[in-house]
Amino acid sequence: MRYRDTNEGIGRTTLPDGAAPVDLNLLRTFLAVYRTGSFTAAARLLGLSQPTVTTQIRALERQLDRELFQRLARGVAPAPYADELASRIVEPLDALATVTGPGGSADVHPAEPVHLAGPAELLTHRVMPALAPLVDKGVRLRITPGLTEPLLEELRAGRYDLVISTYRPRGRALASVPLGDEEFVLVAAPVWAERIGGPARIEADGSAPLHGVPLVAYAEDVPIVRRYWRHVFGKRLVCHPAVTMPDLNAVKAAVAGGTGFSVLPRYLCSAELASGVLVLLHDPDDPPINTGFLVQRPGSSGNPHVALVRDHLLATARDW
Repeated sequence: MRYRDTNEGIGRTTLPDGAAPVDLNLLRTFLAVYRTGSFTAAARLLGLSQPTVTTQIRALERQLDRELFQRLARGVAPAPYADELASRIVEPLDALATVTGPGGSADVHPAEPVHLAGPAELLTHRVMPALAPLVDKGVRLRITPGLTEPLLEELRAGRYDLVISTYRPRGRALASVPLGDEEFVLVAAPVWAERIGGPARIEADGSAPLHGVPLVAYAEDVPIVRRYWRHVFGKRLVCHPAVTMPDLNAVKAAVAGGTGFSVLPRYLCSAELASGVLVLLHDPDDPPINTGFLVQRPGSSGNPHVALVRDHLLATARDW
């Protein structure tokens, strides 16, 4: 996006396809309608009247000679060209909004905080470090840890803008995109690894050497460990946990302290494996992997910082 140098061109931009200069206010209005799926919601977001929003969208459609929205009984749906236009302008307009606010003036109130929720361990070890550059640019965050199912219910109710989910939610009420994979690993402290004969014994005899070793788990029904047993050993887990704690960091600490064995996400214990505090008991060719999803309600927020956080997480998750 490039700006004219003349005074009369301030607040206008030339679209990448060489079209005539377009008023930035029209593009902001378009993006608000595109994100909220409603002229009324966009008007409320921008502090304009609904007729003004309608007039601006019609003016933009005339300038571009393209239909941007299809009017529905409730709200609007983007026409094909609207998706293309949004992809062109979303990054520069969102970047501008971090400085000027969503209305384009430095005098308006800053964007609302972005409410993000997800598993505590992933938020702590992956998400918060990834979002540090956005906070430095003025993005405000409100972070809530929790279990996926209740977090998704609260997302449907409008409490959150984004939720990191451990599974893809069903139905059309929520939109989700894959965020990243987490690999699960079987670990124990060196004292237990030595006692059972080390990884070589697991490789040779499967899960049998772990019989009698205390299991430390996240929950009584041990979902992570059961999945590992089915996927890797091809059998049902029959032992019960000796210790349960609904905090994977606490599970990791207990195992590192010599309490027993467990199955943990590799990202959570990579430092301990590298230092020798924990021992990788098994390294199968096909380890169990779980895909996390970034979830939001379609058209639920016109806050430009929500899109910034979403896009930044999706980009940085490629390196996780």
